[in-house]
Amino acid sequence: MSQELERVYTINLGKALLSVDTHRAPRAINMIKEFASHHMKTSEIKIDEDLAHIIWARGVRSPPRKIRVRMNKTDEGYVLVSPYTEGTPSKEASSKKEKKGLFKKKKKNESKPEEKDSAKVEEKIAAEDTKQEAPKEVKKEAPKEKKKELKKKSK
Repeated sequence: MSQELERVYTINLGKALLSVDTHRAPRAINMIKEFASHHMKTSEIKIDEDLAHIIWARGVRSPPRKIRVRMNKTDEGYVLVSPYTEGTPSKEASSKKEKKGLFKKKKKNESKPEEKDSAKVEEKIAAEDTKQEAPKEVKKEAPKEKKKELKKKSK
């Protein structure tokens, strides 16, 4: 094969719950391998470490019911199954979005909001540094004297 084949699937792992509770996560891994071999037409399946962590995250007894995966068939002949992340679109999807004009172009005249915010913060800090307040003097009476005054008033 000269080019890589990439597909995204949602795999239903609900039948893993029919297994004994101490074998559910390994059964879910086997179900993913069976699904990949059936759909990608090859027997060499490699599961990405991140996907395995997602399956085992809640322990052996409670794997996820459904999982969204990306399957890549490489030139070496094996299929790599990894978790699907929307942040990394495939090549075809990104080119379609560009054609439709879904990516917005930034205007040249717009200044970055970070620059405005940092300038305001620097002005506030400079203003606070110039203001130096004198400490307020507070007169405190001794607590014993107050008690004596209260006793005299109550008599």
